[in-house]
Amino acid sequence: MAPSNAKHASQACIISGGFTVLSLQFSTESTAQHNIFVKEHRVRAEKTTHRPLDRTLFVLNIPPYCSESVIRELFSQFGPVQSVELREKPGSSENATSKLAKYFTTAQKQGFVVGYIVFQKATSIAAAKSHPHNVPLVVSTEQQPVWTGLKKWIHQYKQSIVQTDKLQEAVDAFMQDYDQRKNEEAKRQKKQAEEQQEDEEGWVKVTRGKGGAKARPHSEVANQKALQKETRKRKRKELINFYTWQHRNTQKEHIAELRKKFEEDKQRIALLRAQRKFRPY
Repeated sequence: MAPSNAKHASQACIISGGFTVLSLQFSTESTAQHNIFVKEHRVRAEKTTHRPLDRTLFVLNIPPYCSESVIRELFSQFGPVQSVELREKPGSSENATSKLAKYFTTAQKQGFVVGYIVFQKATSIAAAKSHPHNVPLVVSTEQQPVWTGLKKWIHQYKQSIVQTDKLQEAVDAFMQDYDQRKNEEAKRQKKQAEEQQEDEEGWVKVTRGKGGAKARPHSEVANQKALQKETRKRKRKELINFYTWQHRNTQKEHIAELRKKFEEDKQRIALLRAQRKFRPY
């Protein structure tokens, strides 16, 4: 029985939902352990994102003292790690990456988070899921120490102090990117306006906008033509309504004349009957 129990203890622990339980130990001297839950990430809606379905591992219950670099170091024993993404809650990766520098982004809340680990090889997923539960992953080692307590607070305070030269570099890079995007947008609008100009025969080239929808020409000539068309349409509608009203009145007058003629015919018939009445005396 003893060999059977040892063999069972060396196997991976899988719970409901398909999650595999992995143990974390802060250091080799620590006695307490923390459990995290890993599962292969399979979301069909994210086929085109930077989370490949066959190489992404979804991790739950990551403690606050585990940063992206720590998670990368922990899971590197299962294979080369391509990227690590930590978020407050599960969700799409469309808004995960921000173009803003760290000086202009809001600080994340300190607490338990979820993670998406992308490996370079698909075999790393199976290696992580088959890791024995009784063999904990050590977070802080001599080669890669993790600061806690006063050392961590001092480090965070030093990191919070912004150097003027680095801040200026970040601002210059942001403004350069902003100016580039504005110039590209101005060139695109200019090109679109040139394409929508009328040719010698009065034709306007209509291009397709975003999503394949037909883009409406916004030139001044096109706007004037659209306004004239709406004016003609409104006048024609008013004219049609006028003739309908006139036709309705004509019908009413015709019906009144028929009723008047009918009453006159009734009186004439009654007079003829009175004149032809038989009188013996």
